[in-house]
Amino acid sequence: MYSKKIRILSEEDIRRALPMKEAIEVMKEAFRELSAGRVKMPSRAHIDIPAHDGTALFMPSYADYFGKICVKVVNVFNANPKKSLPCIQGVVCLLDGETGTPLAILNGTFLTALRTGAASGAATDLLARSDADSIAIIGAGVQGRIQLEAMCSVRPIKKVWVYDIAEDVAARFAKKMGAALAIEIVVTKSSCEALQCADIVCTATVSSTPVFADAEIAPGVHINAIGSYKPEVQEIPEKTVLRSLLIVDHRKSALQETGDLLIPIKRGNMQDTHIHAELGEIVAGKVVGRSSDQDVTLFKSVGIAVQDLAAATRVFEQAEKRDFGKMVQL
Repeated sequence: MYSKKIRILSEEDIRRALPMKEAIEVMKEAFRELSAGRVKMPSRAHIDIPAHDGTALFMPSYADYFGKICVKVVNVFNANPKKSLPCIQGVVCLLDGETGTPLAILNGTFLTALRTGAASGAATDLLARSDADSIAIIGAGVQGRIQLEAMCSVRPIKKVWVYDIAEDVAARFAKKMGAALAIEIVVTKSSCEALQCADIVCTATVSSTPVFADAEIAPGVHINAIGSYKPEVQEIPEKTVLRSLLIVDHRKSALQETGDLLIPIKRGNMQDTHIHAELGEIVAGKVVGRSSDQDVTLFKSVGIAVQDLAAATRVFEQAEKRDFGKMVQL
């Protein structure tokens, strides 16, 4: 009779297997393979649960380069923080690409945060000015923290400004991350104040309307926009999108899912040709990113399944090699 054990990998296991700097390089590999057309990645399925302000997402992918099949179920329930629960929770299932055999189940809550932060780290590495040393974080939740860690991994950050509509959340962010990264973090009373001197901006909110004004973005700034993933949600001002050098993680997904692009297109103010490149095209050297210190560069990430595939594969390989995680009989 067939018998198989599967490896269960916790948040701590994932941290041990995939430090941020390595995660950033893994994301570059994932985006390169995707933009080269070597990834099978159906559009993610959504189940909206309006009674509880939630959305369930189902994200499958496969690539020969990684040799694995990955399926993630991730849920976004915006009221969860009031229940002392993460807004984003999920699980990742990794299967062998040759036989289909289940290999591992990973903590999808942390893996999602890690790979999302690492994607912004990759974008910052490729698109931000080389002398960028200050950051504005808008949205001080779990994702804001890991975004900051990622950006500090690729630039010598000296100062951070953070804004959140919940000032106590921003204060906790500043205390925790300031100590962890040994940098100065200032809590501001508005997004405008946070943006005044920042070279890099990160928006990590669940806001359905723009979280800053276009006039607050100075020439040369790089923006990582990760909050908007629904057609009716617009985290970035339309004027900023229109004047930026716009980079996306995946054209098809971005044009299906994010209001940051779909709303200007629906209004007739933008064509999909305004997208300068996918990040993977820049990784591969097929397209040049920033060409001037005056460019405003915008990385619009909706989060895609190949990121989970790449991260989960690397974590599993390390866990197999170093024998950690818990083995459970199926």
